[in-house]
Amino acid sequence: MKHDLILARLPDDYRQAPFAEDCAPRRLLRLFSGKWTSMILHTLHLLGGSSRPGELQRSIPGLSKKMMTQTLRELERLQLIEREVMQVMPPVVEYRLTSMGQKLVEPLEMLYRWGATHTDLLDQLGY
Repeated sequence: MKHDLILARLPDDYRQAPFAEDCAPRRLLRLFSGKWTSMILHTLHLLGGSSRPGELQRSIPGLSKKMMTQTLRELERLQLIEREVMQVMPPVVEYRLTSMGQKLVEPLEMLYRWGATHTDLLDQLGY
C-alpha cells in the first residue's frame, strides 16, 4: 500500500540551511521536546478537550504524578491548557485545552497518524 503525504510547500526560508535558532521549525520542536507534552495534549484532545488529573494519569501509562503535574504547569504557563477549580467540597480540578492548545493538536494528530501508519518502520528502528 502506498502512502502519499501531501503537505503545503514550505516557505523558502525553511527549504535550505542554515536554520536560525528562532525559526518556526526549531521553535515547534522545542515546544514538543518534553517527554510528556505531546502525549498530554493528545490525550486531552481524545478525552473531549478536558479531563480531571486522575483520569488523565490513568489514560497515560508510565506518567508519574510528579511529571504530570510539572508538565501540566508548563502547558498552563504556555497557555495551551487552562486549569479550572470547581468550588465544590472537596474541590474538583479539571484541565482543558485552550483554543491555542487545540490548534497545536492538529500537527500532533498528523504525526501520530503517520506513526500509526508506519509501525513497521518504527519496529525496524527499535521504537
